[in-house]
Amino acid sequence: MCGIWALFGSDDCLSVQCLSAMKIAHRGPDAFRFENVNGYTNCCFGFHRLAVVDPLFGMQPIRLKKYPYLWLCYNGEIYNHKALQQHFEFEYQTKVDGEIILHLYDKGGIEQTICLLDGVFAFILLDTANKKVFLGRDTYGVRPLFKAMTEDGFLAVCSEAKGLVTLKHSTAPFLKVEPFLPGHYEVLDLKPSGKVASVEMVKYHHCRDEPLHALHDSVEKLFPGFEIETVKTNLRILFDNAVKKRLMTDRRIGCLLSGGLDSSLVAATLLKQLKEAQVQYALQTFAIGMEDSPDLLAARKVANHIGSEHHEVLFNSEEGIQALDEVIFSLETYDITTVRASVGMYLISKYIRKNTDSVVIFSGEGSDELTQGYIYFHKAPSPEKAEEESERLLKELYLFDVLRADRTTAAHGLELRVPFLDHRFSSYYLSLPPEMRIPKNGIEKHLLREAFEDSNLIPKEILWRPKEAFSDGITSVKNSWFQILQEYVEHQVDDAMMAAAAQKFPFNTPQTKEGYYYRQIFEQHYPGRADWLTHYWMPKWINATDPSARTLSHYKSAAKA
Repeated sequence: MCGIWALFGSDDCLSVQCLSAMKIAHRGPDAFRFENVNGYTNCCFGFHRLAVVDPLFGMQPIRLKKYPYLWLCYNGEIYNHKALQQHFEFEYQTKVDGEIILHLYDKGGIEQTICLLDGVFAFILLDTANKKVFLGRDTYGVRPLFKAMTEDGFLAVCSEAKGLVTLKHSTAPFLKVEPFLPGHYEVLDLKPSGKVASVEMVKYHHCRDEPLHALHDSVEKLFPGFEIETVKTNLRILFDNAVKKRLMTDRRIGCLLSGGLDSSLVAATLLKQLKEAQVQYALQTFAIGMEDSPDLLAARKVANHIGSEHHEVLFNSEEGIQALDEVIFSLETYDITTVRASVGMYLISKYIRKNTDSVVIFSGEGSDELTQGYIYFHKAPSPEKAEEESERLLKELYLFDVLRADRTTAAHGLELRVPFLDHRFSSYYLSLPPEMRIPKNGIEKHLLREAFEDSNLIPKEILWRPKEAFSDGITSVKNSWFQILQEYVEHQVDDAMMAAAAQKFPFNTPQTKEGYYYRQIFEQHYPGRADWLTHYWMPKWINATDPSARTLSHYKSAAKA
């Protein structure tokens, strides 16, 4: 995890522009480099490093003697870099996983390169010999990337939007900044002036398709057919492998543990893998909540069962409310459910950074979207409609859950790893017949739970524990986090402000006082940038006015049971 930043064709003083790069210093607390591109006085790279692999030669932009015309700045991990190196017999100069991008590009061009990468990444690749610039981002957008481009060909790229919003350019006093789409790469021509022109934007992978890199990985052969036992076995093999390949690091690994199904499966599998790899340290697991939170109790059960070194972080409503401003600044969004769920994750990340030496943090993100874990999936009109919705959610992860997970951890210099969004695991899950994946017997994620039924990885009552909304599970049942927030904003936003909301915020007009309050904070930090969020996250197929699962009728009946 790190922060990347680059400018092409700047008409302002670079040493002034590079101050913008410091806005993402939190992403890489270990080192910073700012480098001009030879022959192009108005092009430069900025890089903030979190040293996770190869502490000695991991600085960027990466340049190799063999390819003096190539410059690479990337944020991410390429899990199959060693397998590809061996397969193609590349000679490596460093131990950096990203070096593979340069060798692959030289061998087969950008399309083959990006399709062979198994991992999460956002990159800027400059080829001065062929006068090209390439941008690319992983399938689900686990690693963030933003760009701004003017009509006269000035291009600015950064891991977070905050590193671009204050940039100046003569032809565009207000620079339009937008997220670079996941699962895409872009080819741009580099002109002698250092400015660029976009040639094409290519969608290189659909989440349903088995990725090209499957040809080169070490997963044992999967069993054919859709018999339930076969599918369960395949899911276990692929999930195990998804966790195993993510152990690639020179820093200590920890794991977020909410006591829900997803984080519990990740923590248990991770601990098993670390033992097999004979890692010498204990796995630290981390749970956050207020007094009497259901998540804390459930997480404690799991930690006792698997034998991790468990940390419980307690916070009160005042600390949660005080964190809102920092959280919204870090997130760069005002989406209601994202802000709510981010407070706990932001505070726990702060604790991990301050009190432990765990840097690489595993978590259960992506499972709800992939395995139809949200409670409203019970209301899906058909398995096919549920499948459609699942794919829509995966496509939008970069605006919601994956954004939350990246920004709250990166704000404190941690690197997040999300095995549920592994390409092999997710493409296999999505290839299963739609009727296998829907909730069954009133229980969401039935297939995933069934797959681990006999594994004894986690306690049975956790394996079959109903879904908690994250922002609710961290607080007591008596007074949930979303109620605490609503009581607080009731005094911050009055009815007159709500009556004028549509005039003040014509785009994505907030419908509730809580939504209005978040939007106000967002506008203070990022005025005029509301279009970064295309729409609010809301459950489907039901008449919902609030994204919290606490408001759904199925949730209420499950809570009473």
